[in-house]
Amino acid sequence: MCRIKPSSGQKFRFVVMGNMFCTELRIHRRFDLKGSSLGRSTENIEIDENTTLKDLDLNYFFYLEPFWREALLKQIEIDSKFLETQRIMDYSLLLGVHYRAPQHLRSLMNTTADGLGIVAEEEDEIFNYPEGLVLVPRGTDDDSMVVGPHIRGSRLRASSVGYEEVDLLLPGTARLQIQLGVNMPSRVEQIPGKQEDLFHQSYDVVLYLGIIDILQEYNMTKKMEHAYKSLQFDSLSISAVDPTFYSKRFLEFVEKVFPVRS
Repeated sequence: MCRIKPSSGQKFRFVVMGNMFCTELRIHRRFDLKGSSLGRSTENIEIDENTTLKDLDLNYFFYLEPFWREALLKQIEIDSKFLETQRIMDYSLLLGVHYRAPQHLRSLMNTTADGLGIVAEEEDEIFNYPEGLVLVPRGTDDDSMVVGPHIRGSRLRASSVGYEEVDLLLPGTARLQIQLGVNMPSRVEQIPGKQEDLFHQSYDVVLYLGIIDILQEYNMTKKMEHAYKSLQFDSLSISAVDPTFYSKRFLEFVEKVFPVRS
């Protein structure tokens, strides 16, 4: 409970945010990404599932279905441009990653060029397998889906199945609604030259993501921080920068995290 003593002339504003990682699936890795490099690592600590990793700790590329990648980048651009107009900077892309073993369903899937699978047999047969990711057409019966706690984001269509709305089928677990930023299946591959993580192979993953820390204005304190750090470090590497530059750098970084599969 929050109690505030009334005072004449004062205004109070509250922002209530949901927990992005309140999901049906376990979050194995979590990243706080800004697009800057100075101090953006978690060196000399023991990493576990509760560790929030940073930009320089990111060992992976995430390959999304092309339609989803376009929708995601477009929404992030809209959000960051809005924050730019409000003179907000220092926000982050919070990214949660749930790993799945991809081998078990290979015989049941027609793998697309994006690494995502489409159901090739009856769903009852698929449930004999313990792991994997499969896309299934949504269908018309809403009662057939397990609805998660999230409401944010629009439902996504898959270009690999004629731009139909699809759900994510996790055999032995659930059938989940795929939304923008929620339950998004992807393929993860290690960045060449990066140190191997616990999950150093190519994996199927489910992503949860959104922009957080959206209250920091580029005020006089941040301007002084920028001037001071620029005397010691590369001004392009620090997070305390003008919102216009911050937005541009942030979007460029996100595009690298979610590249187009060549």
